[in-house]
Amino acid sequence: MEHTLEQRKRETNRITLWGVAVNLVLSVIKIVGGIYGQSQALLADGIHSLSDLASDGMVLIASKHAGEDADEDHPYGHARYETLATVALGFLLIGVAVGIAYDAIMRLEVLRLEDAETIVGPAHFTLIIAAISIFSKEALYHATRAVADKIRSPLLEANAWHHRSDAISSIVVFIGIGATYFGYPLLDAVAAILVALMVAKIGIDLSRQSVQELVDTALEPEMVEQIRQTILNIDEVRQLHLLRSRRMGHNALVDVHIQVSPKLSVSEGHHISESVEKAVIEKFDEINDVTVHIDPEDDEAAASCRDLPLRGELLQILNHEWAKHDILKNIDDVTLHYLDGYISVEACLPIRYIQDLKDIDHLQQDFHDANQQIACVGEDHLHFS
Repeated sequence: MEHTLEQRKRETNRITLWGVAVNLVLSVIKIVGGIYGQSQALLADGIHSLSDLASDGMVLIASKHAGEDADEDHPYGHARYETLATVALGFLLIGVAVGIAYDAIMRLEVLRLEDAETIVGPAHFTLIIAAISIFSKEALYHATRAVADKIRSPLLEANAWHHRSDAISSIVVFIGIGATYFGYPLLDAVAAILVALMVAKIGIDLSRQSVQELVDTALEPEMVEQIRQTILNIDEVRQLHLLRSRRMGHNALVDVHIQVSPKLSVSEGHHISESVEKAVIEKFDEINDVTVHIDPEDDEAAASCRDLPLRGELLQILNHEWAKHDILKNIDDVTLHYLDGYISVEACLPIRYIQDLKDIDHLQQDFHDANQQIACVGEDHLHFS
């Protein structure tokens, strides 16, 4: 089901504001609890939750701009705002990871120099805070992911994974704090480093995927092949080539060259292109724009026709040659076919100008001889009506 831009913005804002509320509460609890509870890992986890607030802000801003309609300056819409925000979110996560890792390494150095007997382990209540964080962020992940899947939003999906990264990091924190009670106080700082590594990986993955979209990376090979088969199943499509695709926010765009019979009318060729567009958009929810180029032949293999004269110029030359024959100058219907580097000429001569049917063969020969004076003309056919 396709959602309007206004519906997408409303759904995005609703779930993101819920995230803001949860992240704000958890950030305060974990940072304060980490400081007073002597847990470096919980403090690092609180900073991670604080970064979630920044990411929520990015989502709200990006949603506002991405929800705007297409305009003269942005004919394809503003969906790339989501992509840019996702890249920024990825780099934010990487920066947070570096900060967490640095603080944890400094903590390890301090612990290494201290007397093990003087080291104060985390308070018991830090375990409770970590457990609350695990369940809260996992619930927020599922809620956000559900909306992301519903409206097909890569940005919300990225934010959902940001929530899950917080849940995973809280699990690591929980284990690290628990380990200190068994005589392994260093594991609290080690847990913080593991959290940093996980956050960095998520940030790198998000950034890489979005950068690929910004440079117009094609859709997945499996999906491209499905699109190819869908098009080839359309009646009158003989072959296709130059099938290209790219993503733009939650949507995807496709353009393709299809080969049809060179004898089809312009209107029938146009109808086939509309059928291709309709079939692809109906089968693939994320594709909302299909540009179809009609080819009468395989223009990758056939000789180019781009330098051949257009209709007006060629008709002047043809009429000049036909005027040399009294009857041929009465031709009133001409169809041109640009194929394999030449122009095939089909013409119609009203039969009222023919006094004797025995003259038909002679007229066709005159027609052919006249056309052969023009280098760019290939086949020719003279019809009578």
